[in-house]
Amino acid sequence: MNLHYRAVGEGKPLIILHGLFGSLDNWLTIAKVLGETNEVYLVDQRNHGKSPHHEVFSYGEMASDLLPLIEQNHLAPVTLLGHSMGGKTAMKFAQRYQERVDKLIIVDIGPRLYPQHHQKILEGLFSIDLEGLSSRQEADAQLAQYVPEMGIRQFLLKNLTRNSEGGFAWKINLPAINGQIENVGEPLASEPKIERPTLFIRGSNSDYIRDVDLPGIEQLFPNSKLETVKGAGHWVHAEQPSLFLEIVKAFIA
Repeated sequence: MNLHYRAVGEGKPLIILHGLFGSLDNWLTIAKVLGETNEVYLVDQRNHGKSPHHEVFSYGEMASDLLPLIEQNHLAPVTLLGHSMGGKTAMKFAQRYQERVDKLIIVDIGPRLYPQHHQKILEGLFSIDLEGLSSRQEADAQLAQYVPEMGIRQFLLKNLTRNSEGGFAWKINLPAINGQIENVGEPLASEPKIERPTLFIRGSNSDYIRDVDLPGIEQLFPNSKLETVKGAGHWVHAEQPSLFLEIVKAFIA
Protein backbone atom coordinates (compact mmCIF):
# COMPACT_ATOMS: atom_id res chain seq x y z
CA MET A 1 0.00 0.00 0.00
CA ASN A 2 1.31 3.45 -0.91
CA LEU A 3 0.65 5.59 2.15
CA HIS A 4 0.08 9.32 1.92
CA TYR A 5 2.87 11.21 3.63
CA ARG A 6 4.51 14.62 3.92
CA ALA A 7 8.22 15.24 4.46
CA VAL A 8 9.76 18.26 6.20
CA GLY A 9 13.28 19.16 7.28
CA GLU A 10 16.69 17.60 6.77
CA GLY A 11 18.85 15.19 8.74
CA LYS A 12 18.42 11.67 10.07
CA PRO A 13 15.03 10.18 9.12
CA LEU A 14 12.15 10.25 11.61
CA ILE A 15 8.69 8.84 10.89
CA ILE A 16 5.68 10.07 12.90
CA LEU A 17 2.59 7.87 13.21
CA HIS A 18 -0.71 9.30 14.48
CA GLY A 19 -3.31 7.59 16.64
CA LEU A 20 -6.80 6.23 16.01
CA PHE A 21 -9.14 8.69 14.22
CA GLY A 22 -6.14 10.97 13.62
CA SER A 23 -4.04 12.01 10.63
CA LEU A 24 -0.64 13.45 9.84
CA ASP A 25 -2.15 16.95 10.09
CA ASN A 26 -2.35 16.51 13.88
CA TRP A 27 1.46 16.49 14.04
CA LEU A 28 2.44 19.31 11.69
CA THR A 29 3.42 21.75 14.44
CA ILE A 30 5.60 19.17 16.19
CA ALA A 31 7.13 18.06 12.87
CA LYS A 32 8.19 21.58 11.92
CA VAL A 33 10.23 21.86 15.12
CA LEU A 34 11.76 18.38 14.79
CA GLY A 35 12.45 19.16 11.13
CA GLU A 36 15.12 21.62 12.25
CA THR A 37 17.38 18.63 13.02
CA ASN A 38 15.72 15.67 11.26
CA GLU A 39 14.07 14.72 8.00
CA VAL A 40 10.57 14.10 9.30
CA TYR A 41 8.03 11.95 7.49
CA LEU A 42 4.45 12.50 8.62
CA VAL A 43 2.34 9.51 7.62
CA ASP A 44 -1.38 8.85 7.26
CA GLN A 45 -1.90 5.23 8.30
CA ARG A 46 -4.26 3.04 6.27
CA ASN A 47 -7.95 3.94 6.56
CA HIS A 48 -6.99 7.41 7.85
CA GLY A 49 -6.33 10.82 6.32
CA LYS A 50 -5.53 10.67 2.63
CA SER A 51 -4.13 7.14 2.65
CA PRO A 52 -5.99 4.31 0.87
CA HIS A 53 -8.91 2.52 2.47
CA HIS A 54 -8.70 -1.24 2.90
CA GLU A 55 -11.03 -3.81 4.40
CA VAL A 56 -8.22 -5.24 6.56
CA PHE A 57 -7.33 -3.13 9.58
CA SER A 58 -4.65 -4.66 11.83
CA TYR A 59 -1.24 -3.83 13.27
CA GLY A 60 0.38 -6.50 11.13
CA GLU A 61 -0.83 -4.77 7.97
CA MET A 62 -0.11 -1.26 9.26
CA ALA A 63 3.46 -2.28 10.08
CA SER A 64 3.89 -3.82 6.63
CA ASP A 65 2.56 -0.62 5.04
CA LEU A 66 5.64 1.26 6.30
CA LEU A 67 8.17 -0.95 4.52
CA PRO A 68 7.63 0.40 0.96
CA LEU A 69 7.78 3.99 2.24
CA ILE A 70 11.07 3.29 4.03
CA GLU A 71 12.60 1.41 1.11
CA GLN A 72 11.51 3.87 -1.59
CA ASN A 73 12.92 6.82 0.35
CA HIS A 74 16.07 4.97 1.52
CA LEU A 75 15.35 5.80 5.16
CA ALA A 76 16.71 2.82 7.08
CA PRO A 77 17.70 2.89 9.84
CA VAL A 78 14.87 5.15 10.91
CA THR A 79 13.55 6.52 14.19
CA LEU A 80 9.84 5.78 14.63
CA LEU A 81 7.65 8.03 16.78
CA GLY A 82 4.13 6.75 17.32
CA HIS A 83 1.25 7.99 19.44
CA SER A 84 -1.34 5.54 20.81
CA MET A 85 -2.34 3.32 17.85
CA GLY A 86 0.68 4.67 16.00
CA GLY A 87 2.87 3.58 18.88
CA LYS A 88 1.59 0.02 18.58
CA THR A 89 2.28 0.13 14.84
CA ALA A 90 5.85 1.28 15.56
CA MET A 91 6.35 -1.55 18.09
CA LYS A 92 5.01 -4.11 15.63
CA PHE A 93 7.29 -2.82 12.88
CA ALA A 94 10.30 -3.00 15.19
CA GLN A 95 9.54 -6.62 16.05
CA ARG A 96 9.34 -7.56 12.38
CA TYR A 97 12.08 -5.36 10.92
CA GLN A 98 14.38 -4.53 13.83
CA GLU A 99 17.40 -4.04 11.56
CA ARG A 100 15.61 -1.13 9.86
CA VAL A 101 14.99 0.72 13.14
CA ASP A 102 17.41 3.10 14.85
CA LYS A 103 15.29 4.23 17.81
CA LEU A 104 11.67 4.09 18.97
CA ILE A 105 9.62 6.81 20.68
CA ILE A 106 6.30 5.45 21.96
CA VAL A 107 3.79 8.02 23.19
CA ASP A 108 1.22 7.02 25.83
CA ILE A 109 0.66 3.42 24.87
CA GLY A 110 2.12 0.15 26.11
CA PRO A 111 2.47 -3.32 24.59
CA ARG A 112 -0.31 -4.75 26.76
CA LEU A 113 -3.94 -5.57 25.92
CA TYR A 114 -6.34 -2.61 25.99
CA PRO A 115 -10.07 -3.38 26.29
CA GLN A 116 -12.19 -1.82 23.57
CA HIS A 117 -13.38 1.59 24.79
CA HIS A 118 -14.24 3.54 21.64
CA GLN A 119 -17.80 2.30 21.17
CA LYS A 120 -19.49 5.54 22.21
CA ILE A 121 -17.34 7.50 19.77
CA LEU A 122 -18.13 5.07 16.97
CA GLU A 123 -21.84 5.24 17.75
CA GLY A 124 -21.62 9.02 17.63
CA LEU A 125 -19.81 9.06 14.29
CA PHE A 126 -22.31 6.63 12.76
CA SER A 127 -25.18 8.74 14.12
CA ILE A 128 -24.21 11.71 11.92
CA ASP A 129 -26.50 11.84 8.90
CA LEU A 130 -24.04 12.69 6.14
CA GLU A 131 -26.66 12.87 3.40
CA GLY A 132 -28.81 15.33 5.31
CA LEU A 133 -25.89 17.29 6.78
CA SER A 134 -25.72 20.98 5.87
CA SER A 135 -22.84 22.19 8.06
CA ARG A 136 -20.07 21.14 10.44
CA GLN A 137 -21.97 22.84 13.26
CA GLU A 138 -24.84 20.47 12.61
CA ALA A 139 -22.47 17.50 12.73
CA ASP A 140 -21.04 18.76 16.01
CA ALA A 141 -24.54 19.04 17.51
CA GLN A 142 -25.34 15.46 16.51
CA LEU A 143 -22.04 14.12 17.81
CA ALA A 144 -22.42 16.00 21.12
CA GLN A 145 -25.20 13.61 22.11
CA TYR A 146 -22.53 10.87 22.32
CA VAL A 147 -19.29 12.78 22.94
CA PRO A 148 -19.77 15.70 25.39
CA GLU A 149 -16.12 16.85 25.34
CA MET A 150 -15.76 19.65 22.82
CA GLY A 151 -12.03 19.07 22.27
CA ILE A 152 -12.56 15.42 21.38
CA ARG A 153 -15.40 16.34 19.01
CA GLN A 154 -13.23 18.90 17.26
CA PHE A 155 -10.52 16.27 16.84
CA LEU A 156 -12.98 13.70 15.47
CA LEU A 157 -14.70 16.12 13.10
CA LYS A 158 -11.40 16.88 11.36
CA ASN A 159 -12.21 13.64 9.56
CA LEU A 160 -15.18 15.28 7.81
CA THR A 161 -14.51 16.43 4.26
CA ARG A 162 -16.48 17.63 1.25
CA ASN A 163 -17.06 15.15 -1.57
CA SER A 164 -17.17 15.90 -5.31
CA GLU A 165 -20.93 16.58 -5.13
CA GLY A 166 -20.48 19.22 -2.44
CA GLY A 167 -21.81 17.03 0.35
CA PHE A 168 -19.99 15.57 3.33
CA ALA A 169 -17.96 12.35 3.56
CA TRP A 170 -15.57 10.69 5.99
CA LYS A 171 -11.84 10.65 5.34
CA ILE A 172 -11.54 7.62 7.63
CA ASN A 173 -12.79 4.18 6.61
CA LEU A 174 -15.41 4.07 9.33
CA PRO A 175 -16.88 0.62 8.49
CA ALA A 176 -13.47 -1.09 8.52
CA ILE A 177 -12.41 0.62 11.76
CA ASN A 178 -15.71 -0.23 13.44
CA GLY A 179 -15.67 -3.83 12.25
CA GLN A 180 -12.14 -4.48 13.48
CA ILE A 181 -11.93 -2.10 16.44
CA GLU A 182 -10.89 -4.97 18.74
CA ASN A 183 -7.60 -5.16 16.81
CA VAL A 184 -6.66 -1.68 18.03
CA GLY A 185 -6.35 -2.93 21.60
CA GLU A 186 -4.55 -6.19 20.91
CA PRO A 187 -1.30 -6.84 22.81
CA LEU A 188 2.13 -7.09 21.28
CA ALA A 189 3.65 -10.57 21.09
CA SER A 190 6.06 -11.37 23.94
CA GLU A 191 8.80 -12.32 21.46
CA PRO A 192 11.05 -11.24 19.92
CA LYS A 193 12.38 -8.67 22.36
CA ILE A 194 13.07 -5.23 20.92
CA GLU A 195 16.67 -4.29 21.66
CA ARG A 196 16.66 -0.89 19.98
CA PRO A 197 16.84 2.21 22.25
CA THR A 198 13.23 3.00 23.13
CA LEU A 199 11.68 5.97 24.89
CA PHE A 200 8.19 5.66 26.36
CA ILE A 201 6.44 8.95 27.11
CA ARG A 202 3.26 9.05 29.19
CA GLY A 203 1.01 11.81 30.48
CA SER A 204 0.71 12.06 34.24
CA ASN A 205 -3.08 12.34 33.90
CA SER A 206 -3.40 9.32 31.60
CA ASP A 207 -3.86 5.68 32.58
CA TYR A 208 -2.60 4.19 29.31
CA ILE A 209 0.80 3.39 30.84
CA ARG A 210 0.41 2.45 34.50
CA ASP A 211 3.15 1.68 37.00
CA VAL A 212 1.96 -1.92 37.01
CA ASP A 213 2.73 -2.10 33.26
CA LEU A 214 6.40 -1.17 33.68
CA PRO A 215 7.84 -4.67 34.37
CA GLY A 216 6.21 -5.97 31.17
CA ILE A 217 7.58 -3.04 29.18
CA GLU A 218 11.09 -3.53 30.58
CA GLN A 219 10.99 -7.24 29.75
CA LEU A 220 10.01 -6.70 26.11
CA PHE A 221 12.08 -3.51 25.71
CA PRO A 222 15.28 -4.12 27.73
CA ASN A 223 16.91 -0.95 26.37
CA SER A 224 14.06 1.40 27.23
CA LYS A 225 13.29 4.28 29.56
CA LEU A 226 10.12 6.10 30.60
CA GLU A 227 9.44 9.83 30.85
CA THR A 228 6.28 11.20 32.50
CA VAL A 229 5.00 14.59 31.36
CA LYS A 230 3.22 16.42 34.16
CA GLY A 231 -0.06 18.12 33.39
CA ALA A 232 -0.72 16.02 30.29
CA GLY A 233 -3.30 13.38 29.48
CA HIS A 234 -3.35 10.96 26.56
CA TRP A 235 -2.61 13.65 23.94
CA VAL A 236 0.75 14.53 25.50
CA HIS A 237 2.12 16.30 22.42
CA ALA A 238 -0.91 18.57 22.14
CA GLU A 239 -1.35 19.32 25.85
CA GLN A 240 2.30 19.96 26.76
CA PRO A 241 4.10 20.51 23.44
CA SER A 242 7.16 22.32 24.84
CA LEU A 243 7.92 19.65 27.43
CA PHE A 244 7.18 16.91 24.91
CA LEU A 245 9.58 18.38 22.35
CA GLU A 246 12.29 18.88 24.96
CA ILE A 247 12.15 15.19 25.90
CA VAL A 248 12.00 13.94 22.30
CA LYS A 249 14.85 16.14 21.06
CA ALA A 250 17.11 15.06 23.92
CA PHE A 251 16.46 11.38 23.18
CA ILE A 252 17.02 11.77 19.44
CA ALA A 253 20.26 13.67 20.01
